[in-house]
Order: sequence, then C-alpha cells, then structure tokens
Amino acid sequence: MMKPDPDKPSGQDGARVRDKNPAGSFHDNPVIYHLMTDRFHNSQPGRPASYGRLSDATEIGAFHGGNFSGISAKIKAGWFTRLGVNGILMTAPYEQIHGWVAAANGEFRYEAYHGYWVLDYTLVDDNFGSADDLAELVATAHAAGIRIILDIVIGHAGYPDLLTMSEYLPEIVQAGWKAATPQQYDCYLNYDNPRLQDWWGVEWVRAKLPSYLGGGDDDLSRLVYDMPKFRTESDVPVSLPTFLKNKPGSKAVDLPDAAVRDYLVHWLTAWVRQYGIDGFRCDSAKHVELPVWQKLKAAATVALQQWQQGNLPASDEKSPFWMTGEVFGNGIEKNIYFEHGFDNLINFQFQEELKNIFQDRDMADAYDRSLALHRLDKLYFRYATVLCAPAAHNVLSYISSHDTELFDREKLIDGGTALLLAPGGVQIFYGDETGRHAGPFTPSDMAQATRSDMNWQAMDERVLHHWRRLGMFRSRHVAIARGVHNKLCDEPYIFSRQHQASGDSVVIVIGGEGEMKIDVGTCFAEGEVLRDAYSTQKITMTDGHVTLDMMNGLILLERS
Repeated sequence: MMKPDPDKPSGQDGARVRDKNPAGSFHDNPVIYHLMTDRFHNSQPGRPASYGRLSDATEIGAFHGGNFSGISAKIKAGWFTRLGVNGILMTAPYEQIHGWVAAANGEFRYEAYHGYWVLDYTLVDDNFGSADDLAELVATAHAAGIRIILDIVIGHAGYPDLLTMSEYLPEIVQAGWKAATPQQYDCYLNYDNPRLQDWWGVEWVRAKLPSYLGGGDDDLSRLVYDMPKFRTESDVPVSLPTFLKNKPGSKAVDLPDAAVRDYLVHWLTAWVRQYGIDGFRCDSAKHVELPVWQKLKAAATVALQQWQQGNLPASDEKSPFWMTGEVFGNGIEKNIYFEHGFDNLINFQFQEELKNIFQDRDMADAYDRSLALHRLDKLYFRYATVLCAPAAHNVLSYISSHDTELFDREKLIDGGTALLLAPGGVQIFYGDETGRHAGPFTPSDMAQATRSDMNWQAMDERVLHHWRRLGMFRSRHVAIARGVHNKLCDEPYIFSRQHQASGDSVVIVIGGEGEMKIDVGTCFAEGEVLRDAYSTQKITMTDGHVTLDMMNGLILLERS
C-alpha cells in the first residue's frame, strides 16, 4: 500500500477531487476537526510559558506550548484539507487564569490549557500567541475553505488561583505561596479576606466562597466542579468587577444598563466581529438558560454579518453563523435546544454505541465481522431515518473526545470507517487519524489521558491514509450525511445513500476481498462511469453492476 506524505497538500491522495456531486452545505455536512490548541502543534519549541506558568510539558496538567501559529502551519501544509475537514473546533483563545489549581485529591498541578477557566474575555491568552497570530490563523483557514469554531464558555469563570490572585488581589494570598503544593494549596488562600469581593463579586458569580451566593440543586444553578458560576439568570444591571477595572491592558469597559449575560454576550461576539469567527461550540450548555443561548446566537449572527460586509467581496457567498452545543447525554433526536439558537448538538451516544458494536469482535473473523456490520447497519438506518432530509436539525458524532475516552487504538481503521460514513455531522478528535496514544492520567481524572500531545513524529500512516480517503470522500457527498440509507446486500455489506434534492448518490461496500461484482441498484445510470474513491479505480456500470478489485476491505463508489 502506498504511504501518503502527511504534509503534502496536493496530489492524488490529497487534492480535492472536483466532481459534479454536491458536497452539501456546512450545516448539512459538517466535518469538524476538534483539536486542543495547546496539545496540537508548537511552532516555536523552547518558547517559555506566559504569565509565569509552569513551563513543563512533562506535567499532565500544564501548558505544553501548542499555539495559533502551529495550527496555521498545518492548514498551509494541507493537513485538514486532506482529511476532508470543513471546520476546525479549537480552544477558546481568550485569556485564562494565570496559575495552577490543585487537581482532585491534590494529584497534580492543573493549569487552564483547555481554555475553560476564563480570566479576561477581551484579550488573547499569550500562551497561544498574539492577536495577529489568531487573525492569520482565521484568514489561512478561510482561504482553505475551512471554518473556525471556538469552544466557548458562558456559564462559569476560572478559579481564584494563587498566581492570579497574587497579581490582582495580593491580600488574598498568604506569604510563601510560591512554595505551595497541590496537597496544601488552600492553606495559602485567605478566604476570609473581604477583598474577595473585588474579584468577580457577588453580583457576577455564585461561588463556594464566604459572602458569595452558593450553588443550587438544579442544572442552572449548581456549581459544576465548584467553578464560580456566572449569574446569567439575573436581570440586575452590573458594573465591571473591580479586578477587571484595574487589570492592565484589559479592554473590558462598563456597559450601560447591562446584566451579567449582556457583558458575556458582548465579549464573546467581539471575537466574531473582529476576526470573522464562524461558529461556537457551547460548553456545558444545559447549565445556562436557553434564552441566553438564543441571545448569543442572535448577536453572533449580526457580528459575523458585520465582519463579512467589511472583509468579503460583495459577490462572495456569506455563510451564516453556526452553533453547536454540549448537552451531556444528548443523542440524535430533535429537542428544545434547536428552538433556542442551536444548529447542531454533540451526539454523546455514538461513541458508546460503536464501542458496543466492535467490543470483543475480531474483524478478521467472518462471523464476528458479519455480526458487527449487521449491528452497524441497524445504527446507520436509525440515524438516517432521523437525520436524513428534510430534517432541519443535525448532530456531531465522534468516537473519541477530551471529556470521555479515546477509541480503541487497535481498531481505528474500523472506527474511522464507521464514523466517517455515519449519517449526520461528524467530529474527528485530533490524533484519531494518526493513532495518537493515550497520555498519563490519575485515578480521579482519567480524561487527562485523552489530551496527550499530537504524535507528529510517530504517526500510524496506514490509519492516516485510510482516514484521508474516507474524509475526502465524505466531504464531497451530502448523501452520506443527509441521504436515505438502503442496505443492498448482507455479505459483503453493501449500502447506498441517496439525497433526493441534490441527486447525490453513493454506494459503499465494507468487507470482502479480491474481485467483486457489485449490484448498485438504481443509484446510477446504465453506462455511467463511476469511481472507487478508495482505490481510485474507474469502472463503467453495465447491467446494473460494476466489477472491480477491493482494496483494504472498502469500496466507495461515486460518479466519476
């Protein structure tokens, strides 16, 4: 089998094949690549961490150095294009708390490398690069036809860590705090000091702190992992927290008659207005009131339109702002979130469903393979029934994520096939396409294992080649995402997807080997020249059949 050059943006394995089959809109056929900026690619090795952070890439909870420029470099090299990706989901770029907090049970020093512990929404976090670096990233992505989606938080603020408090509220920390260890971290924070009111303040957040309103017992008021919760439910106008008013360089200003949620919406949509951000993934969506999400979507839509008017030629197509959400446990059914600004929701069920299909199955064994593919077809049919056109809602399915676990590294060929041929939208987690191995973790935080550094020097090129062929094929065909699913044969497993509105059709064969005569049903016309996108063979349909050699147990038929 040929070995693909992972950084070659053109050529037979990498070029976008231009054919008459419509790819569909981004809303209908999103192929999202989810990366953690800090763990993806460091374009400046040896660059020290910002704000006095740990600067130790061997610490599982520390910043490791990945940056905006590293993502830009991989866009320019064609990494995402060759996977068929049309959207990159990246860590929120805004400034995070500066120091570390103690992980559960004091197991390690935990910094905000993931972007979920905001300090200042108005500034870029220096660890990721500069504002100019971010602008270049977005422009580079747009030039490649790729949207940029930010992983945003509106429900909670970052913890009051020792380093940040020493900078802005030094009265809060005890002398000798730099000697703190995770086991006795809290001993150095003076929780009884009244200056804690000058942090976010009681009007801004609920918090597990003296004089602050504590968390409640429902999803909209509880403190998730004891994080300070923004009071998005409040209608009371507020002024800026004292620490933000006095924070050097902050662009935060008082807004007239603005409640907490108004500030948050204003700050988040400023990234859209300034940089042309195309969408948001809304973290912990069920912990924020639905009208707040609707307000954010409306404001972001206007902000993107304003950016487009000032930065795109009048003749260019103007894509609408797009929003997906993390609603833990959500599946494929339409629900009330789609009535409050969401175009899409993350599908938490696919990973476990696929794990159950392939668990303890040897795909080299004929019986095991037949049983697994039978179950996969039932899943595909169920998904397509709910998500095929004219359904207006959509989901993102994944096989690995930063909050759960990595898919079995020994089954990434089968996992990639199942994911990239699934109805609806799909989300590729960084390193699933290269066989990135799990990293270290602790008993209380096993999810840390999913966030290891990208394995640029030790890629599984067989897996990479497979994912590229499938991703490129998917990117050309709205029928895969929104088409009617029809099983044509049990053994080998053959199915079609047909999208009536566009006329797009594909026929896919999974399993088998050698020369195969395939009945393609009514998907293509007699005498039509077809192409197997996996092997690149071209064949002509004769008497409702095509005959060709199968490569690596997969055939992806499309119009040539």
